[in-house]
Amino acid sequence: MRSLLQKIKLAPKDFLFFLTAVAFIGFTQNIMDSTFNNFLNETFALSNIQRAIIELPRELPGVLVAFVSAVFFFLGSRRLGLFANLLGGIGLILIGFFSTNFSTMLLWLFIYSLGQHIFLPLTSSIGMSLAKEGQTGKRLGEINGAMNAAMIAGSLFVFLGFKYLHFEFKTTFIISAVSLLAAALLLSFMKADKPVPSHLRLKYRKEYRLYYWLSILFGTRKQIFLTFAPWVLVSVFHQKTEIVAALLFIGGIIGIFFKPLLGKAIDKLGERFILSGEAVVLVFVCLGYGFARVIFPEGLALVITAICYILDQLLMAVGMARATYLKKIAVHPDEVAPTLGLATSIDHIFSISIAVAGGLLWQILGYQYVFLAGALIAVVNFFSARRIAIVPVR
Repeated sequence: MRSLLQKIKLAPKDFLFFLTAVAFIGFTQNIMDSTFNNFLNETFALSNIQRAIIELPRELPGVLVAFVSAVFFFLGSRRLGLFANLLGGIGLILIGFFSTNFSTMLLWLFIYSLGQHIFLPLTSSIGMSLAKEGQTGKRLGEINGAMNAAMIAGSLFVFLGFKYLHFEFKTTFIISAVSLLAAALLLSFMKADKPVPSHLRLKYRKEYRLYYWLSILFGTRKQIFLTFAPWVLVSVFHQKTEIVAALLFIGGIIGIFFKPLLGKAIDKLGERFILSGEAVVLVFVCLGYGFARVIFPEGLALVITAICYILDQLLMAVGMARATYLKKIAVHPDEVAPTLGLATSIDHIFSISIAVAGGLLWQILGYQYVFLAGALIAVVNFFSARRIAIVPVR
């Protein structure tokens, strides 16, 4: 404990501000991940197709990230992060209190999601800017570890609140909004960084083609986890809000140890090994989601699906490896942040397509085929990751 306090005292102030801000964001993220599907199901009684359509306003902001970042280039990454969390907090308040019907909820969801997606690439770019040479994976692992601890708190908050304190969804929206506003305040305390010219934020480089492709594959894989995995738990296995929160809590506890170790493993073993390994595990995760209920009795199938959900949650952290890979191959250091933003926009074009196509596939053939497609994407991801050249650290 004393050693940890000593490390905190010696850590740069900007890093501590950022670490705490990310923790508040992680707290909000798990509250929303735990409750949003049940909020939709209980408030609007959506069909599977309607659930997929929701991903259009939720994921469209991801497509716009590069363009919005270019418009607000003069803010620099840290002030842009402040703006993003203000936007997200306002969006959550609007969802919680002014969703008078399904259409208005979609509008407020767009505002919240825009803030969330603007900040998404900034987590890695700001985090890597705070790292020492050759320790970017370690630094991102520390940041992900802090976010993970806060996500555990968010899951526990939802579990206890809905299980014992009779929470309403409005309560979670209020707490989540306050958390994002606190993150914005902490980011305002950080020293402003140098703005990257707007033309660089929209610049496509052929040198980064493999990185863009890996980002596209991540976008499709991510959408399956965010949209269809929890929807299996809620609509197929009929699990309540507190059960989804409990699974996220378990994943968070494991992540306390897993994510920092993953960051160190990226530095030691390299991005090719880590991303290839992720793809192999995802094949089995997708098959578990899709076919556990077909092969096994209901109770055992639920346990297998829950394990797949926890593994899937942990593997989302492998995104660190794509970020460190980009940093190594970057033609110029100033291109890292804008390229992360552009890749986010590119991957979201495909993630929206997957959301709509997955919803149609679910409706026509059944949910098993959504995850069979996910397993095939994971196979493609494996062979793509094997193309990563071992490059020196920059």
